Amino acid sequence: MVTLAGHGEGMVVVVLCVAQFVVVLDATIVAITLPSVQADFGMSTAALGWVISAYTLTFGGCLLAAGRTADRVGRRRVFVAGLVVFGLASLACGLAPNEIALLAGRAAQGVGAALVSPSALALLTTARPTGHARARALGWWTAAAAGGGASGWVLGGLLSGLVGWRSVFLVNVPVCMAAWVVAPRVLQERRVPGRPALDIGGAVSATGSLAALVLGLTLWPSQGLLAPGTIASLVAAAVLAGAFARVEARAEDPLLTLALLRRPGVLEPNLVALALTASTTPAMFFCTLYAQHVLGLSPLTAGLLFAPVNLAVIAGSLAGPRTAAAIGERRAMVVGLGAVAVGAFALLGVTPGSSPLPSLLGGFVVMGTGLGVASVASTARGTAALVGDDQGVASGLLSTSAQLGTVLGLAVLTPVSAARTAALGHGAAAEVAGYRLGFALASAVAALTGAAVALVLARSAKNAERATHRTPTRSPDPAQLH
Repeated sequence: MVTLAGHGEGMVVVVLCVAQFVVVLDATIVAITLPSVQADFGMSTAALGWVISAYTLTFGGCLLAAGRTADRVGRRRVFVAGLVVFGLASLACGLAPNEIALLAGRAAQGVGAALVSPSALALLTTARPTGHARARALGWWTAAAAGGGASGWVLGGLLSGLVGWRSVFLVNVPVCMAAWVVAPRVLQERRVPGRPALDIGGAVSATGSLAALVLGLTLWPSQGLLAPGTIASLVAAAVLAGAFARVEARAEDPLLTLALLRRPGVLEPNLVALALTASTTPAMFFCTLYAQHVLGLSPLTAGLLFAPVNLAVIAGSLAGPRTAAAIGERRAMVVGLGAVAVGAFALLGVTPGSSPLPSLLGGFVVMGTGLGVASVASTARGTAALVGDDQGVASGLLSTSAQLGTVLGLAVLTPVSAARTAALGHGAAAEVAGYRLGFALASAVAALTGAAVALVLARSAKNAERATHRTPTRSPDPAQLH
């Protein structure tokens, strides 16, 4: 149980949200700086992709085990350890003398981020267990997380354009140091006595399976689906997943079970979290390429172009708790996914010679607002489904879903977009046609997921209505409608 150590309750939210903002930010902040990194180190295009993939691989692969470790070892302890690892790894990236050192630092950053993210959300939900305070805290948390992902495009351009690409890593160091100093003074935790030891076999097999899956999806665009490395990674992911299921069936205190996934409110918000990043991350990535490759904007100017996304995500996240309270979390997820679909579809208006603001602004604002609203609803529903000592694994599941969504979206939509461009030949028109196909597919991902949640909602409402007709003296449970 987390309590406050003589400090204002607002400091809990501030420390945890700042930490989450930074670790999510680092998944996207390097995207605009990649041409500068490539020029300094002489990296090939294939190797350059690993600057992003090395972080995503370790972040996504370690999240589930990190969440359960936080439940067992102590959430504050794991949170602080993650800050130390992330800060030191960021320093190593900023001072990296060559590409090997940079990639190793990025992988270490991912491990630190995996330790920070689920433990921070578990600390937040335990400190705000119920009521309006919890909803408001989750709103700020989602604003920090979604805003961090969206802000990477802006801050990366600003920092690399004004100071240089190394600054996008070095800026993390003082932030981590400050959070490391403040966290022990603000957060306290009480260890749960008598819990069995951590399920090491389950942790290793789960992490290995997720890491192999992420690796296979990362290799797919560059090497092809039938390449030996891709096939080996995906086969290893399947084998390790089978080993994980076998280990969990025999473990005294399993890391994750099918019974846990079947609990009401667990699977649905995780699928929504996956769909949100699978649709918005590729769309933003294509916009970055469009701004620099087609419009010829500098990293600094291109970064400023994405400011409306940040503001819209924050606005949507802060409005999210009120929206969910008014119409229910499921309906809020549907509305948010619908807005993401509309925003991504609006980006189809880009042309080789169009002005960037009119062609992108409307899509950015609608998509960012929807992302904020849906993220708040999915986070609230996903963390409420698993309470008490399972908060770490609940947070880890949501973060893992979001990271896998990013990888899936980029791994599938990027090669499809590139194939469309290659089929039409070279030039700005062909490149824009590829991006437009990517926007359409991103819109479809959000729309189909929203439709699926809406069908589940309609079925729940119909079941509640039938129950009312059978037993007219009883009122339907409002939670089933949410």
